[in-house]
Amino acid sequence: MTEVADPARHRSGVLFGVGAFTWWGLCPGFFPLLLPAGSLEVLAHRIVWSALCLVLVLLVARRIGDLRRLRARTWLQLAAASALVSTNWGIYIYAATHGHVVDAALGYFINPLVTVALGVLVLRERIGRWQLVALAIAVVAVVVLTAGVGTPPYIAAGLAVTFALYGLVKKVVDADPRVSVAVETLLALPIAGGYLVALEVVGDGHFVGYGAGHTVLLVLAGPVTAIPLLLFAAAAQRLPLVTVGLLFYLNPALQMAWGVLIGHEAMPPARWIGFGLIWVALVVMTFGALRGKAARVSVAEP
Repeated sequence: MTEVADPARHRSGVLFGVGAFTWWGLCPGFFPLLLPAGSLEVLAHRIVWSALCLVLVLLVARRIGDLRRLRARTWLQLAAASALVSTNWGIYIYAATHGHVVDAALGYFINPLVTVALGVLVLRERIGRWQLVALAIAVVAVVVLTAGVGTPPYIAAGLAVTFALYGLVKKVVDADPRVSVAVETLLALPIAGGYLVALEVVGDGHFVGYGAGHTVLLVLAGPVTAIPLLLFAAAAQRLPLVTVGLLFYLNPALQMAWGVLIGHEAMPPARWIGFGLIWVALVVMTFGALRGKAARVSVAEP
């Protein structure tokens, strides 16, 4: 017999997932508010205040002692995760504050396909024919986007690759999600904090001197980062990966809508065609995943 999921737990998981991905999808409206602070300065504030928020979460959850029990191997894995997620955040902040929200959306649409490719290349996972077709379509989409726009989609590729590699590292980390995310920000804290201090010393910082409202907004970069991460962790614990994967598309869909409807970013025909091919690839991959899940369930049933 198949295991019946707890309906209440599933509903709460869906709510947590929708909350996380909707929050991320609306983030393009937040980071431009932090101008004239530059992308690196905003990234540093995001790391510093996120670290403080997450340490508070660990204290409330009484998980601060878990830090002492982490193995050296786990610390190294989390250091790699910290570098990857910090790079991802930096690229995203640049995209959101320089009129490239649609490129960021493309990156997160491509991300599941890059994750599948890494699973094959790094983990030697076997790939089904539907996934292979989806990857082939995605390659064609990137070629179309490059030819039509004139340059490779660097921002989209950077976001997709860094987040997929981040997921690959987190797949093997043996730690509570709250602890691992907190450690990632704490490892980046000395660099981020030192950078902010240096900016203020030389007079190039924007933390003070631009009004109390601007200072508060920079501090809010911490909760804006930490809250959806915690919502996502709660959703991932309650939902099947297929459901989480489907909910994930809320994020880039909202980002794309923001870039086109509010940011009025250019959408030439080649970009629409490229996005269309990516969506077809995602439909093919999702269909293959759902079909495979249905086949496994039918085999498991008596």
